[in-house]
Amino acid sequence: PVLSIMPYDTVEQAVEQANDTVFGLASYIQAKDIEKARQVAARMRSGCVYINYPTWDAGLPFGGYKQSGNGREYAEYGLEDFLEIKGIAGYEAAE
Repeated sequence: PVLSIMPYDTVEQAVEQANDTVFGLASYIQAKDIEKARQVAARMRSGCVYINYPTWDAGLPFGGYKQSGNGREYAEYGLEDFLEIKGIAGYEAAE
C-alpha cells in the first residue's frame, strides 16, 4: 500500500497529480462540499473512490484501473467473472 500526501494549489492540480500514476486501485477524497467531492470523484482514474471515508458497502464493486488490475470483486460485478454467456441465434427457426 502507498499513501501519498502532496500539496496542491487548485482542485485541477490535485486531480492531475492523483491521476498521474500507473496505479489506480483507490482514491480518497475528504471534503466539506459533497457536490464538489462528487465532481472530483467522477474525474479520478481509480477503480474505487471513497468520499469522506464511508462505511463498507458490499453492493459496490472493488477493483482497480491501470496497473492495479482488471476485474471486479463483490456484488454482481464479482459474480460475472464466474459466468459464461452463450448466444443462440435462430432459436425460433426449428420445430
